[in-house]
Amino acid sequence: MNREKLKEAEERFFKRYPGGFSNPLMLEIAKKHKVEKMNKLAQESFAVEQFESPSKIADSIGKIVSHSSLVSIFEKPKFRDLIKAINDNEKERLSYGLKEFLHGDQEFGFKLMSDLLIEYKLAKWPLITVCPIYYRPDVEVFIKPTTAKGVITYFELEGLKYSPKPTFEFYRAYREQINQMKEELDASLQYDNAAFCGFLMMSMEDSVFSE
Repeated sequence: MNREKLKEAEERFFKRYPGGFSNPLMLEIAKKHKVEKMNKLAQESFAVEQFESPSKIADSIGKIVSHSSLVSIFEKPKFRDLIKAINDNEKERLSYGLKEFLHGDQEFGFKLMSDLLIEYKLAKWPLITVCPIYYRPDVEVFIKPTTAKGVITYFELEGLKYSPKPTFEFYRAYREQINQMKEELDASLQYDNAAFCGFLMMSMEDSVFSE
């Protein structure tokens, strides 16, 4: 990573938003995105004991996707139709995949979910990563293509090449570098990876406008 650019981004952010994420403008953004509500919903819906009912988990995934401000309005109706269309066996695959990702073998869980979505031509990064980011916001990452590509290029992240086809190898490597970047900066920026990636995106936009 380019630490100099990262530190410059931090400086610009605190200059524009004194107090960082506790700045009133940033709190308004968080309120608009219903961050606390969505985190609570995911953590209650996907607690390990909830996975006894695959149908209920599939419905909960659909609810998270439909209510999330992170997911494109174009992807929401397609995913809603998917949840309605899949059979019990497919709901079990989707449910077990998320259970493994959150509570067991992450790589296996990721593959189960992505393989199912590939069959329906819906293997999109936002759809696969939206539930994990709400469930474990301080560790997991939400991958929005434009943001991920911009972060990799601008901050010169090594060994990462974005691909529209979701793979666990890329997810794991991107998550590792995002969490490493957090550790380089002020502690107030380290609690939420969705917000942190938002900060990275805003810092890149600020850099363009300041040139």
